[in-house]
Amino acid sequence: MTPPEPSDELIADVFARDCASRSTLEAIAGKWGILALAALSESSFRFNALRRRVDGVSEKMLAQTLQTLERDGMVYRDVQATIPPRVEYSLTPLGRKVAEKIVDLIELVEAAVPEVRTAQARYDAGSTG
Repeated sequence: MTPPEPSDELIADVFARDCASRSTLEAIAGKWGILALAALSESSFRFNALRRRVDGVSEKMLAQTLQTLERDGMVYRDVQATIPPRVEYSLTPLGRKVAEKIVDLIELVEAAVPEVRTAQARYDAGSTG
């Protein structure tokens, strides 16, 4: 007996407009999603410490980003019953896998900064006039 074919609904295709993978990728690949996941790959953080680590993010944007990443199963929000309540964010196993790839990309981009600057200067010099 052959196994049943997966239905079209179960096949993820990020290029399909209504595929759930697209919204997840958008959440991960947005500026704040990438930086939050990369920071959380270093350690668990309380909200304000994470906000300091991800320099430039507003409180509102970080809260929205973390909520989306939590909903998508990338981030775990641990609320500790203390007074005042202590909330700590960390990566789930899926979040760790995704963050590992993001950190690889970040390291590649950081190492390529001199090459990028040279390309930008060359482009800018040819674009004037």
